[in-house]
Amino acid sequence: MLALLHDSATLVALFDQHDVLRYANPAFRHAFDLTPTESLSWSELMRRNHLRGQGARIETDDIETWLRSACSRRGKLPYRAFEADLRDGRWMWMSETMSANGWMLCQASEITELRADRRALRQERDVALRAAQTDPMTGISNRTHLMQLLELLLQRQRGQHAPACLAILDLDHFKRINDQEGHPAGDQVIRSFVHTVRGLLRQRDGFGRLGGEEFMILLPHTMLADAEARCGRVLAAVRADRPLAAKPELGYSCSIGLTTLRRDDDIAACYARADEALYHAKGSGRDCLSSTV
Repeated sequence: MLALLHDSATLVALFDQHDVLRYANPAFRHAFDLTPTESLSWSELMRRNHLRGQGARIETDDIETWLRSACSRRGKLPYRAFEADLRDGRWMWMSETMSANGWMLCQASEITELRADRRALRQERDVALRAAQTDPMTGISNRTHLMQLLELLLQRQRGQHAPACLAILDLDHFKRINDQEGHPAGDQVIRSFVHTVRGLLRQRDGFGRLGGEEFMILLPHTMLADAEARCGRVLAAVRADRPLAAKPELGYSCSIGLTTLRRDDDIAACYARADEALYHAKGSGRDCLSSTV
């Protein structure tokens, strides 16, 4: 099988639960300018390809925002497929298959021969779909996309009986930051918060902005105790963050409401429990976690 993969024109790669490349056949390595032994994370690979003008065609002047947006969709579904344009002129049909332990199999086959006008229409459709799923300021999932991911997680949880958790996060006294430092500073705090939290999440975890200073984290295949530990690390990291270079003494915090997903849950029920837990955390002095089953 490895010999067949080695000789195949199909691009094949395997990424671990941390989204680090663990196997890639020669076709994949050639397309993305990887040496035979390199083992980068997917984000590092995309960042390097964008800098060098190689690999995937990424039309952006802000690679970090592009990565946040891409990561808000990558690895969140058991399977997804999409079209992608490579810098060498090839048009590819790419698929991602996720295992329960967070490993991902990526495959890509060339479809360059499709009519160019049809490709342009599909590109426009994909751009519109990404825009409809993305919070424009932070690049992470927006409320609509979060609710879609939550519904899919509930469906999988019912079928697989696998543990999962939902957390709602709210920045503490955010209005005070806007009033005292100005709205541009408030926007920078939100972007710094997103960067801090994303660094503590797994590839499979969902993360997005519900609106304003309120966010949601989806934690599939996670027991409550593990979710509580992860949220504790988020609280500590946010507490230590200093988002404004011009004002390094300014810190901030967040409060978190956490709940497990039940087999009979719908979106409204689990959201209400997490929101009630958040309300309890706010009433308990903020900068803390409140959880419920």
